[in-house]
Order: sequence, then C-alpha cells, then structure tokens
Amino acid sequence: MSDLASAAAQLRAMHEPGDPLVLVNAWDVASAERAVAAGGRAVGTSSVAIAASLGLPDDPSAPVGPLFEAVGRIAKAVEVPVTADLLNGYGLDPAELVDRLLTAGAVGCNIEDSDHGRPGSLLDSGEVAERLAAIRSAAARAGVDIVINARVDAYVHDGPDATPDVVARGRRYLDAGADCVYPLRLTDPAVVRDVVGGLDAPVNANFGASVADLAAAGAGRVSIGPRGFFSALSAFEGLAAELLVDQRRPAV
Repeated sequence: MSDLASAAAQLRAMHEPGDPLVLVNAWDVASAERAVAAGGRAVGTSSVAIAASLGLPDDPSAPVGPLFEAVGRIAKAVEVPVTADLLNGYGLDPAELVDRLLTAGAVGCNIEDSDHGRPGSLLDSGEVAERLAAIRSAAARAGVDIVINARVDAYVHDGPDATPDVVARGRRYLDAGADCVYPLRLTDPAVVRDVVGGLDAPVNANFGASVADLAAAGAGRVSIGPRGFFSALSAFEGLAAELLVDQRRPAV
C-alpha cells in the first residue's frame, strides 16, 4: 500500500493548472506502453475503449471483473501512475470499488454524473457528491488517497451554455472530496478559462485546441478519451480494406 500511496501522491501533484498532466488514454498493455514511451507521465484508461476491446457494453450492466482485470494488466506493465475511467462506478459499493481499483494497481479514477437509468439526463448533484464522499472515505480507510476526477456531463446533455451548471456541480464535487473536475467536451480555451476561474481547482479539458492553448487557459489535465482507440480502429479498417479489396470484387 505504501507504493500505491506514493503513486497516488505523485499523480495528484501532476495536476498543475497551466502545466497540465496530458493523458493519451489507453485500453490495453500495448497502447499504454506506447503512451509511456512517447513521454506520458501517467496512464489514463478509457471505459469506452476497454469495453469495446473486450466486446462488452460501456454501461453499468457490464461485468466488472474483466474491466478491472484490463486495468490491472495495464498497471502491471507500466512504471507510471494509472488512473482508471470507471463510468459511474458500475453500481459498486464504494469500499468494493476502491478495493478493486487498488488491487488492480491503479491510484485514480473518473466518476461521471450521467444517469444511465435515464439516458440523456444527469444524476442529482447531491447524490453524486454523496457517492464521491463515500469513495473518498473508503480510500482513506484503505490507506491510499486516490485521485478522484469528477466528470461533469452537462455539456453533453445540455449543450454549450451549461457552464453555470458545470461550475455549480464542480464546486459541489470538490467539496465532497474530488481532486479534479472533468467537464466532458470542454475543448474551447475561452470556456476552459471561465470554468477554471469559477472553480479555482484542477480542471480536466479534452484535447481539441492545442495543449499549449489549453494550458494557457489554466487546464490542470488534458485527456483524449477513446480518440486513440478509434484512430487505431480506423487505421486497421483501412489496412483491412486495402488488403481484402480483391475479395470483395464480384467474379467475372
């Protein structure tokens, strides 16, 4: 646990507004190793990418065993801190969630506030805050101060004018014990600046503008989600199409 606690502290310290932690989100050992070889100081996973690579749904109905096993293989393969995208926690009791996370060797997690029981809706922010606080308490009992990245999905469901709700939710999640606020689809440096100003805490932006511009706006973390996975699939699809084109032509 002392090694995990040290890794968690190291990961937390990387969230420096203006000098952000850049995560090229991985989905397996090969992608994680390449992210680190390219200079990654930490590895983040993508729930969408891991689920798709395992043939599982990216929703709370997915069996959690294979998902945490994938995170574990990544954490074992790299010498940098690993933070896992855990959707909304898959309905796990906070103590079990933290235990599975630490057993896998990861020291951070994303927890989102989308309501998967009501697609297109957000959970009540108070309910989310209670869950974050319970995860924080469970981590304290386990002896590892994990890094909690609280994902706010207001831009996804309510559009680009949702900044006031993003800030209000972000403040509540920070008060509950989150370390960083992650407004999904936050890519505009001007909006990043507004959110950072409203929270005065590390903010996770998505790659869209350059990393330099996001850093100048005050982002403390930049990630790409499943973008790398889909880029890899696209390249593979192109290669397959090129190689198999003759087999698709009708016989004459």
